[in-house]
Formats: sequence, structure tokens, C-alpha cells
Amino acid sequence: MTLQTENNHLVIMAGGVGSRFWPMSTPELPKQFVDVLGCGKTLIQMTMERFAEVVPADNVWVVTNACYAAIVREQLPQMPADHILLEPCRRNTAPCIAYVSWRIKALDPKANIVVSPSDHIVMDVAEFRRVVSSSLQFASETDAIVTLGMKATRPETGYGYIQTDLSTPCARNREMYRVDSFREKPDLVTAQKYVAQNNFFWNAGIFVWNVGTIVNALRIYQPQLSEIFEQLLPYYGTEREQELIDERFPQCENISIDYAVLEKADEIFCFPASFGWSDLGTWGSLYDNKPRDAQGNVLIGNVECHDSHNCVVHCTQEKRVIIQGLEGYIVAEHDDALLICRLSEEQQIRKFTEGK
Repeated sequence: MTLQTENNHLVIMAGGVGSRFWPMSTPELPKQFVDVLGCGKTLIQMTMERFAEVVPADNVWVVTNACYAAIVREQLPQMPADHILLEPCRRNTAPCIAYVSWRIKALDPKANIVVSPSDHIVMDVAEFRRVVSSSLQFASETDAIVTLGMKATRPETGYGYIQTDLSTPCARNREMYRVDSFREKPDLVTAQKYVAQNNFFWNAGIFVWNVGTIVNALRIYQPQLSEIFEQLLPYYGTEREQELIDERFPQCENISIDYAVLEKADEIFCFPASFGWSDLGTWGSLYDNKPRDAQGNVLIGNVECHDSHNCVVHCTQEKRVIIQGLEGYIVAEHDDALLICRLSEEQQIRKFTEGK
């Protein structure tokens, strides 16, 4: 059963400049604003949509860079325009979360908040909504911080991990377990050890808490950061808000919420979940998360593949694309740019396209 109440709020963090899906995504149009899956919806639109039965549209907030404000308004017209909060510069996730938390608290002191990246995908939306609803209910009744842990299906070196104490479930919600520690992205050998144990989960970067809980945690563990946004309480929702944020936000330390709060706080719980999650950070992850044809190809657009195997082809514009004789390649086109690259050499793309 899903839970939608007037106190449930969604925060979408959309300030990233990810261009790993070049040529579709660029610093001017990062991947969260692109139809990566070729389904007619961008990643940020899909993010908001999957929360539709959990959080009212009027309680959706997007924190993004000032240069993306018009794109967010265009792609998410159903959310309030004044809920698009603009960072004048990048300062990682702790200042982002602190800003929006104090902003929401000024409007709704009883708010329960789920924080989500803007560029992930979820295959089982019904299960996702069940997990998020249960976590919001838990957060509304406790002083706990909840992080969603994805069941690790392979020794992934591109994700952080959550080490969880599975010996005793939480009495209030028996799907929740205390977090022992957060682990940085490991090397392959370490990742293999994590997967061999059943108490390490991928860190999806999805957090749930009551607004009072996160504000108090920030006050305790990040007093200087908290003071900046506490002092702006009289100005939230006024004409001076953006002017003062532009002035004060650059003074914030560049620090993630993991380092700032999660690794220090006591009441941290993990909700182990499995709903077909991926952070969709690479062409390879797109290949892993889309259906393949009989030859192992992922084809998006007006594409024909002949005698080709294990390729990902993304050509959604008007061109008819015919490929023959490729094995394990990325082929992607957008406007005046065409990418042809071995999947195994994808990491080279950023070096070649930097600044383009």
C-alpha cells in the first residue's frame, strides 16, 4: 500500500553536469535532462513520475544549478515553479540538502522527506513505491535516518556500499536494519568480498528522514553549514531569497551528506531493497538495463543490426541507421555528433570529448 500525505516531500537533486552519455548529454544538457532510454521521457521526468503515488506534485522540490532552471521548468511543469531551488555553484550534497531542508522546514515543520538523485532508473516501480512509503512512515514516527540499500548482484566497483547489521531487525519495521558503516567505492577484490557476504548493499543515494531529524543532525555535526541556512529563515519564500543564497552558498564547505552526517550519526537504518535499480552512469549500464535482441544488442531508435553482436546503439533522430559486422560497440548520434566506440573502452570517451 502506498502512502501519500500532505507532509510527504520529494527532493530531487539535479545539479550534476554528467556528460558520460555523450553525444546526447553535455555539460549544457546533462543526462538527467535527456531521454537516455529512448522512451519519450527524460530521466528527471521518470524520477518525478515514480514518486507520483507517494508524494503530492505540490510537494516536489528540485535543487539544481542556476543554468538549468529553464530546463527544469520546461520538463516538470506540474511542480510549483518556486520549488526549483538554484545553487549558484556546486558544493556537493550536504549544502544542497541543508538548503532545501531549511526551506521545507520554513513551510512545513512536520515534513517527511525523501531525497533522490535525478538520473537513476527503477524497473519495478510498484516495489519502489512500497519501500519508499514504508520508509517515510518509519521516518515520521522516529528520529531515524533511512538509506535505501540495493541488493548487490555483482562485484560492482562503481558504487559505494552500506555495511548493515542483519542480526536484529528494527522492532518498529522489521525490514529495517542498523547501519554499521559506509564504504567508499572498492577495488575489484574488495567488491568481491562484499558480495560474498550478505550484509553489504549498494548505496543508491536515496535517503528518507523527517525534516526535524535532518536539521537537528546538521546542527550537531555541521554547525557552520547549518548556521548559514538558519540565518536565512526570515527570507525563504521572499524576493531576497535568491540574492542571499547567491551570496552565502559559495561559503559552504564542499562536502557530501555521507561525510557530513551519515558517517557520524547514530540512528542510521538501511532498508535492503530490490526493485531493478541502476544509477545509469555509463553506456555499459544502459546496455545492462535494457532488453536485448537475439544477438545481444540493445537498439534504441530506427536501427537495423546485421551480423552484429553485443552492441548498444542509440540513434533516435530521423536518420535510418544500418550497422553490419560490429562486436561489442557503442554507436550513438545526436545532432551533428556521432560516437563509435568499443564498449570495453568507454572510459576513453570523456578524455576525447572533454570540453566539446
